[in-house]
Amino acid sequence: MPYVTSRAIHDADAHIMETPEMLADFADPELRERIGRQNFAHLMGGEGAAEMFSEVRRNHADPAYRASDEADIMCRKNWHATGSFLKEDRARALDHLGFKSQLMFNTFWNAYLLGLEMGGDLDLAYGAARAHNRAMLDFCAVDRRLLAACYVPLMDFERTAAFTAEVIKAGAKAILVPSACPAHHSPSHTGLFSLWRQAEEAGLPIVMHVGGGGQLLAPEYFDNGLPPVKDFHGGAENFRSVDYMAIPRPTAQTLATLIIDGIFEAYPKLKFGIIEQGAVWLPGLMQQLDAAHEAFARHEERLRKLSLRPSEYVKRQLRVTPYPTENTGWVINQVGEEVCLFSSDYPHVEGGRAPIKRFDASLETATPRARERFYHDNFVDLMGAGLA
Repeated sequence: MPYVTSRAIHDADAHIMETPEMLADFADPELRERIGRQNFAHLMGGEGAAEMFSEVRRNHADPAYRASDEADIMCRKNWHATGSFLKEDRARALDHLGFKSQLMFNTFWNAYLLGLEMGGDLDLAYGAARAHNRAMLDFCAVDRRLLAACYVPLMDFERTAAFTAEVIKAGAKAILVPSACPAHHSPSHTGLFSLWRQAEEAGLPIVMHVGGGGQLLAPEYFDNGLPPVKDFHGGAENFRSVDYMAIPRPTAQTLATLIIDGIFEAYPKLKFGIIEQGAVWLPGLMQQLDAAHEAFARHEERLRKLSLRPSEYVKRQLRVTPYPTENTGWVINQVGEEVCLFSSDYPHVEGGRAPIKRFDASLETATPRARERFYHDNFVDLMGAGLA
């Protein structure tokens, strides 16, 4: 029996688990050596990473292991999960999960791509992004329910305009951009207008995912004289409680800048998705945006040009995925029924084994309409032509 039964649910956040050679395999020949093998050893058990990954591959080839694919669909995580890195298995995984579709993201490449984007090598930055997009599209090509989010760097205006056209033509279902501010200009710069225009005309959403915000905290926050704290993966890498508190900060600033500088006003049909960055911060941001509008509109022409209050743009054009540990019902009460989306984070550990149970408990007092929007309709609204 599938994990989801008797209702229609779209999954706004799901992942591939990259293998070390995957990015180079999809790169243009002249860039393969420079991209090289991606080092995930720290997430796969340190010095024992090679042996661990060999064991994972053996398990996925073992009929006895595969016999419990359906029963263990929400229990096995990361590379151990069905369809996590073997594309030919992902359709079967989706059958066992029961979701109508999954919006698909990378697991490790966001930080790498952002690091290249903050550098000065345009050929490498856009070349690595192209390799990422080919890998995502190839993986998702096995089943139309898998919707590939393709990365577009923001560092060079002319290249970004051409690159946007390229990913749309290639079949991207969503356009993934970093939430960190580009190195040399604002994300609202006029030179990026072509990106927003092309996405709006194509009916595709702009999405930002955790990992695209750059360094969230100064390392001194962790120099507390105590032993290092392990994260969900068993290492001290990327997702501990103190890191968690900082995750939405770059995204909130970027969103505020885009709204205040009129991007949401100029492109009213363009949808933005904020994925795997929680949602409890959003009510405060909406209040702060409206307060800024009230305080500065008399002196700033850009604010007087806005036809809506900033919080109204959020309701019209922004969609976010709460974490299952957040009080999603409270968030919906604060921001409106139009904004929040269900996500499983499959096959990551962070998504847990029973995300629907957690969300259902939080939505116990929500209206049937609010629940339908959360699990289905808001995703359809976000994806637009990307779901066609």
